[in-house]
Amino acid sequence: MNIQQLDEKYVLQTYARNEVSFVKGESATLWDENGKKYIDFTSGIAVVSVGHANKQLTQALCKQIGEIIHISNLYHIAPQAKAAQAVVEASGYDMQCFFGNSGAEANEGAIKIARKYGEVDGEIKRYKIITLKHSFHGRTITTVKATGQEKMHNYFGPFPDGFVYAENVDEIQSLVDEHTVAVMIELVQGEGGVEPLEKKRVQELAKFLKTKDVLLIVDEVQTGCYRTGEFLASNLYEIVPDIITLAKGVGGGVPVGIVLSSKKDVLSAGDHGSTFGGNYLSATAVCEVVDILTNYKQKGELDLSIAYFWSKLKELYKNHTDIFTKEVGVGLMCGLRCVDANTLNAVVEKAQECGVMVLKAGKNTLRILPPLTITTREIDEGFNALESALSSL
Repeated sequence: MNIQQLDEKYVLQTYARNEVSFVKGESATLWDENGKKYIDFTSGIAVVSVGHANKQLTQALCKQIGEIIHISNLYHIAPQAKAAQAVVEASGYDMQCFFGNSGAEANEGAIKIARKYGEVDGEIKRYKIITLKHSFHGRTITTVKATGQEKMHNYFGPFPDGFVYAENVDEIQSLVDEHTVAVMIELVQGEGGVEPLEKKRVQELAKFLKTKDVLLIVDEVQTGCYRTGEFLASNLYEIVPDIITLAKGVGGGVPVGIVLSSKKDVLSAGDHGSTFGGNYLSATAVCEVVDILTNYKQKGELDLSIAYFWSKLKELYKNHTDIFTKEVGVGLMCGLRCVDANTLNAVVEKAQECGVMVLKAGKNTLRILPPLTITTREIDEGFNALESALSSL
């Protein structure tokens, strides 16, 4: 049997896979099993932040694998403590970290902190969490319910109670009541169409929530670790959240989820935990990724790359206003709004044929999430391939 047949026979079919299997990667370039070359404008859905086969990350992981991969959180783990230090210092906030294995786990952890914060002497006083419609916070039972998309709530019930959905940022204040403990938002809605929230309105919301002692949770699973050009989108928006969640790019491809919380004393020993979270391997990955990207940012290379990428994106948009209606996004979390869903599907399919990998997102959006360390040559090759794809539609 070939790989596709093995997959269909032994793997639960929960993904609508493209019929391609990659065998090698370098920076933002991939090769499939037939030797065909592609430019990766997806980075594994914002995960491979430092590129494929990054030498510094690979060497650090190989060294760690040769020593210890995993013990447990019953003991001190040096790379975990160092990873927490790196993340907190890069954030600029006074917080502490909890390590899990994914974005959904990080969001679960954030919700647990909020829910316990809302208790008084063991009694539930405040428990409601407001999220936005079109949001996406994960696929566990709780984070599915936190997600403001009705299509995600068709099965798997009964769900946990206490989630309220706002149409937009402006509506959130009117939904806050005596039972509200937190508001959970993405500053740029990734799955919702690469839609950045308006900075001024977010700042006004943050100030309002402080006056009500309602926690602000910012889901930075996709925006975190320099995806928007700053370490956190929260930095870009100049706000100070109470809780922030990270995953995806902060591990560079190694599974990791992180909760950063300013509420350091809410959880006690035994309130939360993870078998694999923050183990030697994943924590080492976090240390190296943060080091690589912080240096890249400090040298000015990230800002230059973002500027060049957007110049090519704008050029592509201007050449194809019959296909696209607007540019969206921030930093290297960007996209183009298509005229309709059928056109979007055709663009993604044709792009793959022409050797560039791109993504779809809600609201008919062509989503583009390249590795943050993508080279100028790879940017040019990727946009040339996109131009060929669009010209052949």
